[in-house]
Amino acid sequence: MHKYITVLIAIFQFHAGVAQVRLPRLVRDSMVLQRDQSLPIWGWASPGERVTITHLGKKYTGKADVSGNWKIILPPTQAGGPYNMTIAGKNTITLRDVLFGDVWFCSGQSNMVHQLNIHDVTYAKVIETANFQEIRQFLVPTGTSLTSARTDLNGGSWTAAVGEAIRPFSAVAFFFAKQLFEKYHVPIGIINASVGGTPIEAWMSMEESSFYPELKSRLQQLKDSAFVRQSLSIKPVPDEVFPEKDPGISGQLKWYNQGYDVGQWKKITVPGYWEDLGHADLNGVVWFRKDFVLDEKMKAANGRLFLGRIVDADEVYLNGVRIGSTTYQYPQRRYRIPEGILKQGSNTLVVRVTNYAGKGGFVPDKQYAICTASDTVDISGEWRFRVGQIFYPSGKVQPAQVFSQQSQPAALFNAMVSPLLPYPIKGICWYQGESNVARPEIYQAYQQSLIRDWRKQWKNDTLPFIFVQLPGFQSYQYLPSQSNWAMLREAQLKSLSTPHTAMVVAIDLGEWNDIHPDNKKDVGDRMALAARHLAYGDTVTYSGPLFSRGEVRGSEMIIQFNHVAGGLTTLDGEPPASFAIAGEDKKFIPAKARIEGSKVIVWNEKISNPVYVRYAWADNPVQPNLCNSANLPASPFRTDE
Repeated sequence: MHKYITVLIAIFQFHAGVAQVRLPRLVRDSMVLQRDQSLPIWGWASPGERVTITHLGKKYTGKADVSGNWKIILPPTQAGGPYNMTIAGKNTITLRDVLFGDVWFCSGQSNMVHQLNIHDVTYAKVIETANFQEIRQFLVPTGTSLTSARTDLNGGSWTAAVGEAIRPFSAVAFFFAKQLFEKYHVPIGIINASVGGTPIEAWMSMEESSFYPELKSRLQQLKDSAFVRQSLSIKPVPDEVFPEKDPGISGQLKWYNQGYDVGQWKKITVPGYWEDLGHADLNGVVWFRKDFVLDEKMKAANGRLFLGRIVDADEVYLNGVRIGSTTYQYPQRRYRIPEGILKQGSNTLVVRVTNYAGKGGFVPDKQYAICTASDTVDISGEWRFRVGQIFYPSGKVQPAQVFSQQSQPAALFNAMVSPLLPYPIKGICWYQGESNVARPEIYQAYQQSLIRDWRKQWKNDTLPFIFVQLPGFQSYQYLPSQSNWAMLREAQLKSLSTPHTAMVVAIDLGEWNDIHPDNKKDVGDRMALAARHLAYGDTVTYSGPLFSRGEVRGSEMIIQFNHVAGGLTTLDGEPPASFAIAGEDKKFIPAKARIEGSKVIVWNEKISNPVYVRYAWADNPVQPNLCNSANLPASPFRTDE
């Protein structure tokens, strides 16, 4: 036994003696480092091992502590590069193609995630001509940690916005970076840590979350491994039962075959929801078929099929060949058509749609077409359809809550933010809120906590924080109503009371039928305007009009604004719209409005003693057109809180 222990000690000492210098995943070839700031470079080595960094001809030395952690502070470096940097201990690492410029941390949920690749029709020219060697992105891999902050990532690399490599770039972050790069001519680095469908509390640290009793209680639960295992074992109960198989797939003759006889199939209009077209309370599998004719110039061409959006899932067959599928409702359907499938003359498109709840079918007001380099064929209009399978209610009770690791307090901070520290950054861009709409009353406190928390983590109390106010979404609302989306926008607006923050108003950039609006460029451009003011000190109009105060003048309300620039106007040249007015009873009715310089006069002849005004107070206001002379839209607001 003594000999066995001696051997183990010898093995341990051998491995400890040959431990090598290791760097965090973020510190890699082609990285962008923050200019003009003291620069920590850190990593791991053997306890007590001396580590030397050679940078711009000078050497900087440090030593690993008893746990093997080391950090060396380099002096501020001006914008420039590319440079090589050498880190040496018992081994040597050479980092190549290193730039110094401005690094922005871009985070949030799906609208910050959304890549240029997803919007490659709108931004096809941007992708085709991309050659921005000095704009680079580090895409943080999605991960969660429920109980502790991690010290490193499990992957990731720095990529330049050149050629096809630009496709995975966050569209919002790229356009933001492009504006700054073209203005200041310094390298711009984007660290993109974003996850779709995630609440703000998942991005706060455990320390910050502990200030809120319900989050603190949840953190305590997450420390219990038995609780986590049990929670993960709870699965959603199916809302439906499937008493029979879909004959379109299970039968001998598949319904997507070109030779299948659809003479008995019903007619239906696409796009549209089948519940709105005479087929109520139908959840299940529904088949759609469209025959169309192509001329000689479109046959055999590489093309794309545009099917708008479909609720919920789909499988698509063209001339009997399966060309794509999507499993959930939110992505836009843009399928590439392999060469040789399209043919001159008659072609057959079949779409198998699966709907689990709510209205099923093809989302209106989207493009439905087949496009090639030579032509476009509209495929909207009359289709044929047949029900393949009906889902019946199961009668089972759903569990109160299905456990999602990425929605837990601090789970994303631990895995996707903590490993980035202490990498210096210029500022933060934040686009999130959709996942907190159900409880807007807590959002202001949470967002202000997030700002405070991240500034503490980066040890910078004035770190610029730029955030996007949510755009309009869902059905247009023509009458005053209650709105959680409006309340969340109000919470975001109130977060401006935190110093060194700026808000991008995007109320005019939404799409009623898409939670992921296609216009990402204007969002990024407006964030860049805010950055020019907040982080670079430029004198520039960076915000749309923000409500300042209101007063009564007879039967009219006089509303004054900040950030009017050269005066108020409207985006469409029409009179100001989306205003509502109320008396002491707070019963709001639509109002008329006119602009007088930097003020808006609001009235309705039916209210002789007005007290309160609202503007664009809806999930998706119909015509939120008020803006300043810089064409930046006004934030929604209310005076009746």
